[in-house]
Amino acid sequence: MTNDRPSPVGIMRLINGYWATAVLAAAATHSLFTHLDDGAGSAAEIAGRAAISERGAQTLLDGLVSVGLVELDGGRYRNTPETSAYLVDDTPVSLAPFARLKLTHMSALSDLAEVVRVGGPVKDVVVEVANNPHWEGIVTAIAAQSVPAASIAAEVLGLAGAGEISILDVGGGSGIYSGIWLQANPAARAVQLDWAPINEIARRLLDERGVGDRFTTLDGDFHTTDFGTARYDVAVYSHIAHQEGPESNIEVFTRLRQALKPGGTLVVNDYVVDDDRGGPAFPLIFASEMLLKTRQGSTWRRGDYRDWLLKAGFEDVSFHTAEPATLVVAR
Repeated sequence: MTNDRPSPVGIMRLINGYWATAVLAAAATHSLFTHLDDGAGSAAEIAGRAAISERGAQTLLDGLVSVGLVELDGGRYRNTPETSAYLVDDTPVSLAPFARLKLTHMSALSDLAEVVRVGGPVKDVVVEVANNPHWEGIVTAIAAQSVPAASIAAEVLGLAGAGEISILDVGGGSGIYSGIWLQANPAARAVQLDWAPINEIARRLLDERGVGDRFTTLDGDFHTTDFGTARYDVAVYSHIAHQEGPESNIEVFTRLRQALKPGGTLVVNDYVVDDDRGGPAFPLIFASEMLLKTRQGSTWRRGDYRDWLLKAGFEDVSFHTAEPATLVVAR
C-alpha cells in the first residue's frame, strides 16, 4: 500500500515555501546575484565579495539551487538567464528590491486563516488609506514590475509615432509608465494623479530620466479627484483595479472615459484571471493578498473587465499578455 502513495515532496516544498522567500530575500540583500553576474562562482568568492560568512554563502547557494534560481556548471555557480535578467542590482527591471521588501511582509500571512473565515482584513488595511507610509516603502520597489508592461503598451498603442499626445496616469506611483512613454515619444506630456508624498518620488525619478519637464503631478485621491472632461488622449490605470470592488472600478472607468478625448484609449494593467478561474497561476494566488489587505479587492476575470468597461462607455476592449500581468486596452 505504501508504495502506491504519491510522493509528499511537492507538498513538503509548499509547506516550507517561506524558505524560498527568505533565501531569495537574503540573497538579494547581500547582492549575491550581482556578484555571480560579475564572475564569482564559489561560496568562498561570494563570501569575500559580499562580506558574509562562507557558511552563510554556501547555505544561500544551496537554497537557490534548490528553487532553480542558481545552477551548477563544472563545480561553479552561476545565475540562470531569468535570474540574470531580473535579480541583478541596479537595472530597470531588477526585482531584488521587491524581494527584500516581501521579507518584511511575511508575518502578516499568519492572519490568512482568520481572514478567510471572516472574509476580509482583521487588521487595519494598508492599501486603502491615503498617505499611508506603506506606499512610500513599496512604490519604488514595485516599479520594476511594470517596466515590461509599460513597454509592451507603448508598442500596442504606437506611442512612439503618436505625436503631441496628453497622458493621464491615475495612481501612477513611481511614474514608471509616464517615464517610459515620455522617453518613447518626445512630443508627449503626462500628468500623474497620486498622493503628494508619492508624486514627490515620481517627480524625482522622472527628472533622473530626463523627462521631468514634460511631467506634472496632481495631488489627490483618485476616488474623489476630478479627472476633467475630454482632456487626455491616453489614460493608464495600473495595478489598482485589484484593490477595488466592482462598483468602484465601474465608477472610475466611467470617469476615465469622460476624461478622454473622442477616440482616446484607456490602458489597464493588472493581474487578470481567466473567466473560469482556472489560471494563470500567479494572478490566482495573488487574490489571497487582496483578501488579506483589502475590503473588496480580488483578482478579476477578463469578463469582469470587459463588462465594466462596456458599462463605462467604452466600445472596444482587447487583452494583451504582459506576464505575469495582462494589459486591458479599451477604446
